[in-house]
Amino acid sequence: MMTKIHFGLFMGILLVGIITSRLSFFTASAHANRIDSETAVSLPQQNVISAKFPASIQRWKTLIEMTAKKYNLDPNLIASLILIESAGDPQAISSSGAVGLIQIMPRDGIAASFLCMNRPCFHNRPTKEELLEPEFNLDYGIELLINLLHQYGDLRDALFHYGPINAGFAYADSVLAVYNQYQ
Repeated sequence: MMTKIHFGLFMGILLVGIITSRLSFFTASAHANRIDSETAVSLPQQNVISAKFPASIQRWKTLIEMTAKKYNLDPNLIASLILIESAGDPQAISSSGAVGLIQIMPRDGIAASFLCMNRPCFHNRPTKEELLEPEFNLDYGIELLINLLHQYGDLRDALFHYGPINAGFAYADSVLAVYNQYQ
């Protein structure tokens, strides 16, 4: 008969084994997306977005390149986010309430009904009205992404945490696929 202490020890060892196996799996596939903590992102640094992006993205070329320069980020990555999130529509509002070019959840609107620890999940976010302004939306969203890059040290992991909560790595992989396609 297993005692509570033995059971707890068994569960602890099992959990460590699971975590270790998951970490080794993701670490092996993620080395190409690592960043240096001293620099913003070690992605290929382009000064302009690729001409391959459609007109709906090209119309934001100046804003994308300005934001990319501010955050030391490849403008093609920003253009890829815009293409995935809103297809370049600054007035886009998702069914879950995300707003603007790169679909940020605001503190008001539908998003105010999402509760985390007995208060709205996005209580510290800008308003829907603020996020409908393209320059503000892009600046706010890219700052979120940069913070996630620094926190997780890996572009794929940062995109995983940036994207929709239930999307898993599918969101990150779709952004990276578009990014690679439009280089």
